[in-house]
Amino acid sequence: MSVRIALHNRPGSFSDRWAMSCQQHGVDHEMVDCYDTDIIARLEGFDALLWHFDHRSATDLLMARHVLTSAQRMGLVVFPDMATNWHFDDKVAQKYLLEAVEAPIVPTWAFFDKGRAIEWLRTADYPLVSKLRRGAGSFNVRLVRSFEQAKAHTQISFGRGYRAVPSYFADAGTKLRHVSDMKDFWGKLKRMPGLVSRFRHARHLMGLERGYVLFQKFVPNNLYDTRVTVVGDRAWAFTRDVRRGDFRASGSGDVNYDLDRICPETVQIAFEVTQRLKAQSVAFDFVQDERGVFYVLEISYGYVSSAIHECPG
Repeated sequence: MSVRIALHNRPGSFSDRWAMSCQQHGVDHEMVDCYDTDIIARLEGFDALLWHFDHRSATDLLMARHVLTSAQRMGLVVFPDMATNWHFDDKVAQKYLLEAVEAPIVPTWAFFDKGRAIEWLRTADYPLVSKLRRGAGSFNVRLVRSFEQAKAHTQISFGRGYRAVPSYFADAGTKLRHVSDMKDFWGKLKRMPGLVSRFRHARHLMGLERGYVLFQKFVPNNLYDTRVTVVGDRAWAFTRDVRRGDFRASGSGDVNYDLDRICPETVQIAFEVTQRLKAQSVAFDFVQDERGVFYVLEISYGYVSSAIHECPG
């Protein structure tokens, strides 16, 4: 029985290897544009739709889930399906979901009323980690060391709000640190105008994050976090070193594939939680407390695939 697969083409995403795999295995496939207004009609006759939509694209976040869910309702197999994608790039949603499936999430608190938030903060243990719903690579993640800092953050969150998308230059130090040679440097420099323009466009469309606060317990003394990615019955794991003079590892770019760093317990937890989530693919970020207990910080269906390709697995 032949299968016909629709692939949304986004260069640099999972679609590159999807197309390559389809060609290698003789699978009938076609590149489609899921932004087309008649995309639902165009999907007639297909058996599956694969779309690696992007948290940095305001358009993707606006409508990708609608198209994927509608295609799933039509009877197509889709990736990511609803169980996999509905909480993507939403740390508030992940808090409730991980609690519901009894995953070992680091203690997390969400408030949607400024008064209740400030009342709770008066007796909270500091430091705390504040996060916004959206953002990757440790953007929008801050260490709050006192009630005064937490209150100021809360005032902004329920006032003018925060930009969900940072400027292109927000993490310039990390970008420069990982330039391999002059050729790489000039390549990044040539791409900069287009990237800056896309960042500005995203900042304009995505607006502000406000009307809530999200705090997590600070788990200190981690030299690195552990990223475990589950796809079906396979898992890949690596660690990411904490940035120098910082507490954050995500986005540092300092990936380490030393298997001696990987505790099998994190892989077991990742498999178990993925089954409870009924998800197709999940990447987990783990940290460990002083007792040796592992906690999940957050999850995502989307990740940098090149890091997985280099992983011994």
